[in-house]
Amino acid sequence: MASKKLTAEKLQYFEELIRKELQESMQYIENINKEQSVGARESSGDLSSYAYHQADQGSDTNYMEHTVMMMESEREKIRLLNDAMRRIQDGTFGNCEMCGELIPDTRLQIIPYATLCIECKEKMETKKRKQRR
Repeated sequence: MASKKLTAEKLQYFEELIRKELQESMQYIENINKEQSVGARESSGDLSSYAYHQADQGSDTNYMEHTVMMMESEREKIRLLNDAMRRIQDGTFGNCEMCGELIPDTRLQIIPYATLCIECKEKMETKKRKQRR
């Protein structure tokens, strides 16, 4: 394993980037929770005493399922971002977990919680595709 490290300035930059993404993700989940607490009838604007049509109920159910999937995805992103913060603290942030080389800054700017360099990620994806066959 290589023992290359990011500079203190780059670590600070990525820490700020991760904190910003964490804040955005937590705000997103909070907004969804508020929206869900309003309830399906109130949020649709249909406050009449008439029953919902089955198609409306199906659309609402589909929307709620989609929202739950988005929240779970966002929670997973928060977990990954917290792991990245831990790696910053322990000095392993920015190093590929497979080859030990530095992960390119351009990759970390897009996916700040990346744990693999592009080459190792491609190798892993190729291996997964072969195993599925």
